[in-house]
Amino acid sequence: MAQHVGIVGCSAEGAALCYRTFCVEAAKVMGRHAHPEVSLHTHPLSAYMECIYRDDWEGVADLMLSSAEKLARIGADFLISPDNTIHRAFPFLESRSPLPWLHIAEEVAKDAKARRFRRLGITGTRYTMEGPVYPEKLGEAGLEYRVPEAEQREEINRIIMDELVYGKFTPASLSYFQQTIELLKNQGCDAVVLGCTEIPLLVAPEDSPLPTLDSTRLLARAAINRAVGAEAAVATH
Repeated sequence: MAQHVGIVGCSAEGAALCYRTFCVEAAKVMGRHAHPEVSLHTHPLSAYMECIYRDDWEGVADLMLSSAEKLARIGADFLISPDNTIHRAFPFLESRSPLPWLHIAEEVAKDAKARRFRRLGITGTRYTMEGPVYPEKLGEAGLEYRVPEAEQREEINRIIMDELVYGKFTPASLSYFQQTIELLKNQGCDAVVLGCTEIPLLVAPEDSPLPTLDSTRLLARAAINRAVGAEAAVATH
């Protein structure tokens, strides 16, 4: 029997994309219309941002644990969070969690290694681009990385927080991401991490100057594989 997956959401668009990917792509493994049992819980994004704005990652962990405990009580077997930013709270979370987690950056690193990429550009919120999550996990995998310049990080963060989390996807914002990715390509990057779970809704693979590592869908596919015990059964790109 497939395992019950618990999704700890943060922002609506990213959580919805992860949920939809999980349910639709599981049919490749389980058959028409089939997917493992899945439950989603999320506190308001505002509650997370209140903690993040004051650099309170223990507070972020407490919110994630609150969701984790609710999901554990209704029968989830393991957890995922389709939000790169709040993975900064994992050091305050893992030892206290009632259930095991898949880590979004670890799944990105695995896919990058499998596809033989060597230097990745990282896009996401400024908390992701300037934080330790991807440097740590990519370093463990022997991968190099680059981040956009400070001015670009600020604008990318604005686009995410003012537009993408509200489901607003504009040609101007796509163009800005394309220019930023082109600059990362010029710095020797051979792929780009879409390290905010809303970015894949704006930047499709065919729109990117570099091959994309879609953190949202990679996490959903890893959850399918774990839930059904079918490693590598789902295509990763």
